[in-house]
Amino acid sequence: MNKLHDINRSRRKALKTISKLSLAGVAAAKAPYVFARQSTVLRVLGTHVTLQDELREQAERDLGFSIQFEPRGSAAVLQKASMFPESFDLYEQWSDSINVLWQAGAIQPIEKARLTYWNEINSLTKTGQLRPDAKIGAGDAPNRILNIQPDDSLGSEPTDKISFLPYVHNVDSFGYDTRVIPKGVPYKTESWGWLLDESNRGKVGIVNAPTIGIFDLILAVQAKGLMTFNDISNLSIDELNALFDIIGEYKRAGHFSGYWTSVPESVDFMKSGRTTIQSMFSPGISALKGNGIPVVYAAPKEGYRGWHGVMCLSSQTQGRSKDMAYDYMNWWLSGWPGAFIARQGYYISNPQRSKPLLSQYEWDYWYEGKPAKSELRGTDGNISVGKGETRTGGSYVERFSNVAVWNTVMPNYDYSLQKWYEFIS
Repeated sequence: MNKLHDINRSRRKALKTISKLSLAGVAAAKAPYVFARQSTVLRVLGTHVTLQDELREQAERDLGFSIQFEPRGSAAVLQKASMFPESFDLYEQWSDSINVLWQAGAIQPIEKARLTYWNEINSLTKTGQLRPDAKIGAGDAPNRILNIQPDDSLGSEPTDKISFLPYVHNVDSFGYDTRVIPKGVPYKTESWGWLLDESNRGKVGIVNAPTIGIFDLILAVQAKGLMTFNDISNLSIDELNALFDIIGEYKRAGHFSGYWTSVPESVDFMKSGRTTIQSMFSPGISALKGNGIPVVYAAPKEGYRGWHGVMCLSSQTQGRSKDMAYDYMNWWLSGWPGAFIARQGYYISNPQRSKPLLSQYEWDYWYEGKPAKSELRGTDGNISVGKGETRTGGSYVERFSNVAVWNTVMPNYDYSLQKWYEFIS
């Protein structure tokens, strides 16, 4: 009875936290197994990053049932999922949402035994490293919150059940327009501090996501030498106050031109000239380059902000819907989806299965970090990579060996939320 009381209390606390977000205004290879064929609808809640029509249409063709995508901004997705788990079957976002969802009782364990390609998933989520000398990074590295422990906590010790399906992932930084800002040298001169350079005043955009944008600013403040932190993934109340005092001064001086909530909005910011440098996600970079805007995705010398996509099973999903959810999860690792998202700069957890569906030139550019031997097209069909270009930051292994911090829910999350929304209001 006491355990049930503790669970309910944790759920109420998580829901109270999430409610603050809303108040603040927030081809075609078949996989080698038999898919279900009953006509019904699988409901997927997530962001525009993975909820793309091309993916839904291909999945429907391969799986034989209807899929309903509901894309929202990051904060809105987390708020709805936490408060209304009955409204979706699968949730797609980033690993920083896992602790909130788990504490809210909004998701249920995923059984490894039902994941067709579990043994193909690489070591990034299982151990935190793609090579022994790689930096794991501060904060919620995915291996630290993947496995469901015997006491129902989340941890790194392998068990038979996991909190999320490891699938899409990438490292993020900022994009800048080389027509205005001279091109830097990856890992040497490119710096998070550029976001706070006086020369960029009035043309700086930040992603409006409390567990993401805050780290862009933490890294920028530290890179400029304005402040140091004991642990950039776990700021104290005093550190949060000092951080927001610093960036608040920048805001009052007109330094920031806006705070975007979705990839399409980030693209509009830069296309319109509202920004020349800003927090960016890889699909936004691809879209801008496809529109002829010379944007570089920086490889900061301080390290990247890493993220890992999570696909989670609603605590309310049972029966036929649950079977379809597992089919869809397995489909995501069956090859075609990984090849598709590679063309917008994202990685998949079992890349070798997608490799045959990419051209050698595509694989060499996106995964190996080699110069493109021909022009490459993005998922929108436009040319997003010019002949001779090299992916900023290098290969998959090199990029994930340079993670400074992962998108993370800090222990002082409630207070950081309050400060964040005061900042952007």
